[in-house]
Amino acid sequence: MEETELCFPQLLNSSCVRQKRPQIEAVCIYTLLSSISLLTAVLNLLVIISIAHFKQLHTPTNLLLLSLAVSDFFVGLIMACQISLLDGCWFLGDHMCALYSSLDYIATSASVGTMVLISADRYVAICDPLHYPPKITIKRVSLLLFYFNSCLNPLIYTFCYPWFLKSIKLIVTFKIFRHCSSKASIL
Repeated sequence: MEETELCFPQLLNSSCVRQKRPQIEAVCIYTLLSSISLLTAVLNLLVIISIAHFKQLHTPTNLLLLSLAVSDFFVGLIMACQISLLDGCWFLGDHMCALYSSLDYIATSASVGTMVLISADRYVAICDPLHYPPKITIKRVSLLLFYFNSCLNPLIYTFCYPWFLKSIKLIVTFKIFRHCSSKASIL
């Protein structure tokens, strides 16, 4: 008969049951999810730096992508806490549980909300291209983002753009620290 392991054995009847996994399965799951979390945070940080630093990228559409990258960056960071829940136990206390739950909800809601704004932006750009510049301005987008700003999205939304790959090269090679690098031609 297999013995049940509790998260908090001292609480007996009010403790959660710890899930037991074979060690190889647990290592694979933790490694995969940790890699996704780290990749999500790093890729979104690159998007944030690219759009924020390079003046040519300060457009309404890219401002939406920046907002998405910020919210998804936090999703990647928060995901690290969720990885600790894989065995069914939360060891960080009630206050951290409440904080984690709130931040997780805010970050994922901001990400989804920003994707809705990106969809609306693309709709106007495609269906009404002559009226796009006066309708979609940086000021208006900055206001659609005040309420929505908060992981894998950089792969979908930004790696498809050649300018992003050029800006990543400048960031990774530290050429971003050169004088007037923000005015570099990357388009």
